[in-house]
Amino acid sequence: MKKLPIYLFLIALIFFVNNVSSQNREDNKPLNRILFILDCSQSMMSNWETGRKMDIAKKILTQMVDSLDKIENVEMALRLYGHQFPVPPQNCNDTKLEVPFEKNNARKIKQKLLYIIPKGTTPIAHSLELSANDFPKCENCKNVIILITDGIEACDGDPCAVSRDLQKKGIVLKPFVIGIGIDPEFKKTFQCVGRYYDASNEEKFKEVLNVVISQALNSTTAQVNLMDVYGNPTETNVNMTFYDDFSGKMRYNYVHTINNRGNPDTLLLDPLSDYNLVVQSIPPVELNSIHITPGIHNIIAVDAPQGYLFLKKPNTNFYNDLKFIVRKAGEMKTLNVQQINLKGKYLIGKYDIEVLSLPRININDVEVKQSYTTKMQIPEPGIVTISLESPGFASIYIEKENRLNWVCNLKENVVQESVRLQPGRYRFVYRARNAKQALYTINKKFKITSGASIRLKCY
Repeated sequence: MKKLPIYLFLIALIFFVNNVSSQNREDNKPLNRILFILDCSQSMMSNWETGRKMDIAKKILTQMVDSLDKIENVEMALRLYGHQFPVPPQNCNDTKLEVPFEKNNARKIKQKLLYIIPKGTTPIAHSLELSANDFPKCENCKNVIILITDGIEACDGDPCAVSRDLQKKGIVLKPFVIGIGIDPEFKKTFQCVGRYYDASNEEKFKEVLNVVISQALNSTTAQVNLMDVYGNPTETNVNMTFYDDFSGKMRYNYVHTINNRGNPDTLLLDPLSDYNLVVQSIPPVELNSIHITPGIHNIIAVDAPQGYLFLKKPNTNFYNDLKFIVRKAGEMKTLNVQQINLKGKYLIGKYDIEVLSLPRININDVEVKQSYTTKMQIPEPGIVTISLESPGFASIYIEKENRLNWVCNLKENVVQESVRLQPGRYRFVYRARNAKQALYTINKKFKITSGASIRLKCY
């Protein structure tokens, strides 16, 4: 019976941890900020379906604002253009943020819409340009622009260039453009501004606005198939980084996982972006310009066949911390510095290995095969202990083909030092610091064998 309180405590602890974990996931959700840019130019006074375009836009937008106001992680703002100055004359600065971002501001937006009278021109580019400052700084926000218009740019601006700049700077994702009864000839002019949706009638306008809001707020499912050399999605347990294809901004990091059904796990991705994917294997694999289709489960396939490298430690404690450099065969760029006696995972192919022993050991064209561990081994080292009469300038060379190849320098301020060396024939060269003539240089040859220790005295 005494154990019961302990069990209750453990159950409570698990419940608390799960709650905190769930809360953390919720806290990581971005704040969705939607800026409505509404055309209030003179043409919005024209009749369309059951009434004037402006009245229909107000009614449908008011209904949408009411719905969005009930969603927790959503904030809205309203920018209008063409509503302050009549034409003629044309005023291309006629754009204003009428309702800034804040929580529960639907009433303010509806109030502002109620009294708007279309009268001016259509400065779309200038409105988009100023919208960059409509979004207050935020660490974890998803900024979306929804432009509702019945006409094309009427001033000298370039909406396409402004939109590209906003996206490139990472201020907003690709804007949505809803065209209300726009001439089919003008539709192409908006395709470079953002994702264009044609509202050819009032019912279509409602439908399109719902689709746009759904895409703006909801993620779409996807899975990444990391393909082995046989074309099967068996590779896993590697980080994947998704970058926005346009701005280059990092959007997601997921460690690839095979779920309990044996399939690549499902990811949630924002369909508003196209992506460049970097699979952080060694070396990395990139797949660019990935388009995510909303409303379906997207499959992303990446060739990433992998195997393993393993350098076996000799039967000694001297090399417990030994490492080796891994490079692509024939290249100098370092891919990894791997610990001896531990497996490292690499894409299949050939690699050059440089073991950081004394002297260094180079093993070239080592092949990594699919799901196979390529094993390597090096000789056990020996030890030379060098004793000097006084501190000085000393170095060790290995003799190869009648030439001396430098191995290492000894410390200048000590009189005894032990060095682990690979088997071979060596030469020790030394001059005491207080010896002022080169003829006092001492040369001594010695041989190292695996597992043996020798002492070299220079008195």
